[in-house]
Amino acid sequence: MGRLAVILSLMLCAAPVAAQEFATLKGHGGPIMGIAVAPSGQVATGSFDNSVGLWDGGMPRWLEGHAAAVTALTWGPEGTLVSGGDDFAVRVWGEAPRVLGQHQGKVAALAVSPNGRTVASGSWDGSIVLWSLDGDEGTALPAPGAGVNAVAYDGADTLYAATMAGALLRYDLGTDDAPVALVQHGFGINRLALGPGWIAYGAVDGGTRVIDLQTGAPIADLTLDRRPILAMSYNAPSHQLAVGDGEGYIMIVDTESWQITRDFRATRQGPVWALAFSPDGTVIHAGGLDDAAYSWPVEALDVFEPGIDGARSFLRAAETMPNGERQFMRKCSICHALTAGPSRKAGPTLHGVFGRRAGTVPGYSYSDTLDGSDITWNEATIDALFDQGPDHYIPGSKMPMQVIAGGSDRADLIDYLKQATKGE
Repeated sequence: MGRLAVILSLMLCAAPVAAQEFATLKGHGGPIMGIAVAPSGQVATGSFDNSVGLWDGGMPRWLEGHAAAVTALTWGPEGTLVSGGDDFAVRVWGEAPRVLGQHQGKVAALAVSPNGRTVASGSWDGSIVLWSLDGDEGTALPAPGAGVNAVAYDGADTLYAATMAGALLRYDLGTDDAPVALVQHGFGINRLALGPGWIAYGAVDGGTRVIDLQTGAPIADLTLDRRPILAMSYNAPSHQLAVGDGEGYIMIVDTESWQITRDFRATRQGPVWALAFSPDGTVIHAGGLDDAAYSWPVEALDVFEPGIDGARSFLRAAETMPNGERQFMRKCSICHALTAGPSRKAGPTLHGVFGRRAGTVPGYSYSDTLDGSDITWNEATIDALFDQGPDHYIPGSKMPMQVIAGGSDRADLIDYLKQATKGE
């Protein structure tokens, strides 16, 4: 009875904390790819639906402008929000939102300098560019030698970068010298977290390690049998490091002792793509396959069940549906709804698509290519779209590259769409 009483007591103590601080940030139309928390505590989320959400409590304000998924977010010390995405653009938000610059590949990483004047962006095109928030043109750093997954400032004159080739690099921003390699991991490094005198990195193979910034000597090896590492967040006031992985776990580490204090299964299926602490470190915000971000009180993580469901339509077992529906679920469902009315998905609804001119769904922001297009969607044009791929059939559109090579698969998809998208 004594043990049961202790367990019940712990549950009762934790329940008010959980009830007060657990939150779900709902409203996006696609998976959550990035989260950043302002010094004020305001949460920003970036999604596959091409938008940034700013959250005041549970109510979002949508920032629209990206033409593809928003994959990177960061706040400056003065509350300036910067985003990057699969449209290769770096955007700054505020009273006069604007594009700071453009890469030639996905923008995977952003960091604002401590003085708030410069943004560093890292891209899969193999470049790192420093952009002035005053509007001057960007300055490219010496080539890192591979696509860039993460960047982190250490003061005004030092920048760290992680590459797809497994290098952890240090740039001296006061010179034009090539970067110094601190680590050659052997597998791509996805994430970095910088602390006082140390830097942590997480890699494709699950490697999670911490090294001394001065000597490069290892401080801690936090590697578990989970891969890849997809998210990291460090909170200085609480001395906590959070690590998210492809198997849906959030690991919390005490950076004073380098002990794992919590290991929380955050998702029922799928990865943890994004993590960010509240300013005081009492809450961890996370995103994954769901169209919502989740906020858990760190002290009560042990009492929660997984919150991120991860049950996406494109993950349904093939044997549970006909081939035409399966093609839709795999190729189309993450971006397009089948029902009438507005949707926060990345693409326009397909309701009533047959016989409709391209670029004409009210309220949807089309690319210049489709806005005013003379294409009418029918069996022949939809077949051509998936036979050639959007990048060839409609060059310049926002549609991601999707090709269905088999003619019978395309025919099954078209038959399914004819039934599923019937207008009233």
